[in-house]
Amino acid sequence: MHIANWIKSFIPQSMSVNNTERLRASVGAFIGIGFTCSITYLIEGANSAIPLLIAPIGASAVLLFAVPSSPLAQPWSIMGGNMLAAFIGITSAMWITNTFVAAAVAVSLSIFIMFHLRCLHPPAGAVALVTVLGGSAIQTQGYSFIFFPVGLNSLLLLIAAILYNNLTKRQYPHLPTKSADAHATKDSPPEQRFGFTADDLNVVLKEHNQVFDVSRDDLENLLHQTEMQAYRRRTGEIICAQIMSKDIISVEYGTELEEAWALLRAHNIKALPVIDRARRVIGIITQINFMENANLDVYEGFEVKLKRFIQRTASVYSDKPEVVGQIMTSPAVTADATMHIVELIPLMSRPHVHHHIPVIDDERRLVGIVTQSDLVSALYNERINSF
Repeated sequence: MHIANWIKSFIPQSMSVNNTERLRASVGAFIGIGFTCSITYLIEGANSAIPLLIAPIGASAVLLFAVPSSPLAQPWSIMGGNMLAAFIGITSAMWITNTFVAAAVAVSLSIFIMFHLRCLHPPAGAVALVTVLGGSAIQTQGYSFIFFPVGLNSLLLLIAAILYNNLTKRQYPHLPTKSADAHATKDSPPEQRFGFTADDLNVVLKEHNQVFDVSRDDLENLLHQTEMQAYRRRTGEIICAQIMSKDIISVEYGTELEEAWALLRAHNIKALPVIDRARRVIGIITQINFMENANLDVYEGFEVKLKRFIQRTASVYSDKPEVVGQIMTSPAVTADATMHIVELIPLMSRPHVHHHIPVIDDERRLVGIVTQSDLVSALYNERINSF
């Protein structure tokens, strides 16, 4: 049984990507290699003694187009890793007469230095090997081989990857997905204050002591999303439509500030969705918007300043904002009516959301609003009912 499991470990698990993503990566590699080869040919022509493309660029293409979020596929990794490996390979070939020893030294030293320079790139190991074993043509070229074809190939492939990945909705260079801190403190975002902590993950990663083909922040985000998915599965489908307020007080772009403020006070609420004539949400106005625009930094004369700000200007021309659309937060953060309430937690932790989220239907028309109190009440009742 142990031997059977050991043999099975030779075959990796199936990948959780659909055929569209597989096709996207394949087409990207085709375009990237074609672009790199074409531009290199235009620069160097067909008579160059050095190949227009080095073989390791094919391996780089796999990383840049199939796994563009990998730390091993980022711009510094491909440029720094490949060019560093070429330098080490040339130097090893010059100073070590035994080709096999030179090849081993070049690859191992490249890995060691790439670790320290944070440009680990697997194809760079092949670059070091090709440089040593490439024969007299590469040895004659010397250190210029670092810039052509290695540097030029790497740069052109990188340009193609930046353009193609972003055009196909894959952010590249990849930025780790990290939740914004609305209060600029060291506290974790609300959705990350249950379950494991960042320190827990750091301890486990340190104990594991291996390189993972995913950034630390992305790994943390994936684990938190998994926790939220597990919570969603356990609690069932509690959606926004079930907990939202449906009798909504809203305003339009041209609603005067004085009227909007009166609505906030009369209904004892802190936010008003701003809609167009088709009831589509175009923004949200809150008490914070009034305070920020009324220049209330100094509390002396607070009420006087606020009244002066919201009152309509008698003259025809005025630099002062007069209507809701001039001071509202736009675009507003909205939630779909069918969204699970657990997904509201990261939304409400965003800056300028102010704990009020308009709820929209499939046509983006306003159908309700969810507040922080609504969410807390729903989570509390779900917890009580689970006992």
